[in-house]
Amino acid sequence: MAEIMHMVVDNYNELVEHTKDPTVDSWLLMSSPWPVFSILACYLYFVLYLGPKVMANHKPFQLTGVLIAYNFVQVIFSIFLAYLPFQESAFSYLINNACSAHRTAEFSRALSSGAWWYFFAKVTELLDTIFFVLRKKQSQVTFLHVYHHTITVIFSWVYLKYIPGEQGIVIAFLNSLVHVAMYTYYLIAAMGPKYQKYLWWKRYMTWIQLIQFCLMVAYMLGLLAYDCKLPKALTLFFVGNSVVFLFLFSDFYRKAYVKNKPKVN
Repeated sequence: MAEIMHMVVDNYNELVEHTKDPTVDSWLLMSSPWPVFSILACYLYFVLYLGPKVMANHKPFQLTGVLIAYNFVQVIFSIFLAYLPFQESAFSYLINNACSAHRTAEFSRALSSGAWWYFFAKVTELLDTIFFVLRKKQSQVTFLHVYHHTITVIFSWVYLKYIPGEQGIVIAFLNSLVHVAMYTYYLIAAMGPKYQKYLWWKRYMTWIQLIQFCLMVAYMLGLLAYDCKLPKALTLFFVGNSVVFLFLFSDFYRKAYVKNKPKVN
């Protein structure tokens, strides 16, 4: 245990002293944890208590136009986030410095900038749950859904504020690709019943999520296996977080598509 704590402290000090961009503190929502925690507190209060209580005696909002616009914007935003590593040559940098602790000031600024856009995307995605509540789709406000949205906002903020490691590039890229597919699905669904025939791939969305987490775990374990000079504490954190999500999404898939699957005589 002492060795683990020593490793965590050493990695944290290395990150703060050598890789943290001091300008991050001046960016929107990054000066202190209180703004983002206030947003999350309001979010949880509304989706778990106030919203359902208000909507109990209110007809569901249709929000068709709002949902189409929102999901379209999220598709474009996700494409933008997936493109960022190529625009900033981040993948080329990772390939050439895959296991090196060396990082240029220019690369650090690009990494922090991309991480802020990713964090901001996670904040905007809280609207997913709010729309569920306003449309009286409370059955979709599951533990997995609320936990996923809440924890990704917290983790992405902490990552940008304190531990902006290179590992986050691959994590953000994979997640953004998944969100392109996910919000495309939501966009088609919002367009009305006549487009339902194009949603035959609904169950495969969870498969895409599961594959994403498997790739994340494999990448992080690869960094550990090759003893890369990237902060191991951050790598282990990503492994643990991905395993938790892998378990939760696997459980959701089992309950939604396997447990209730009709038996063949």
